[in-house]
Amino acid sequence: MIFKIPNILTIGRLIMVPVLVFFFYLPGQFGDWLTCGVFVLASFTDFVDGFLARLLKQQTKLGELLDPIADKILVVTALVLLVMNNVIQDLSVIAAIIIICREILVSGLREYLAKFKLRMPVSQLAKIKTFLQMFSISILLAGNSGNELLFDYGLQIGIILLWGSAILTLYTGYDYLKKGIDHAID
Repeated sequence: MIFKIPNILTIGRLIMVPVLVFFFYLPGQFGDWLTCGVFVLASFTDFVDGFLARLLKQQTKLGELLDPIADKILVVTALVLLVMNNVIQDLSVIAAIIIICREILVSGLREYLAKFKLRMPVSQLAKIKTFLQMFSISILLAGNSGNELLFDYGLQIGIILLWGSAILTLYTGYDYLKKGIDHAID
């Protein structure tokens, strides 16, 4: 059923994406904090929907389909906004590209393997990567307001954490690719 709590949270995360974009264009501290808040809330629903689905035994095909899509749309949208606004710039754009490419790669692999009724479960390292990625993007979305709160090091901290998540992204992406190729060869 569509009206199970985890599915509602996942659909809510999708609905939050245009809200995030709208808030991103609001000027000043108000816009910075609203954007950051929406992203943090959306990121939190990613954790909560999976937890509740397992706890309440409400795992559904719809949730299985929409959850990774909602995550990827949220992350890619935030990264594009941050690159477009020059918060992520110069060589750090490479970190954003690594993250986006991995998201596309893993989605494609999962779709391909689904034809054979094979699943690629999320590894613990991938969960750590997701947390680090969401945390870094949250800091960066707080913009100059967050930077000031962190003694003018907020943006630097966000970029360092983004690179950390990009490195984990490469590793977990390679791991998924290897598993996918192994399944394809078998």
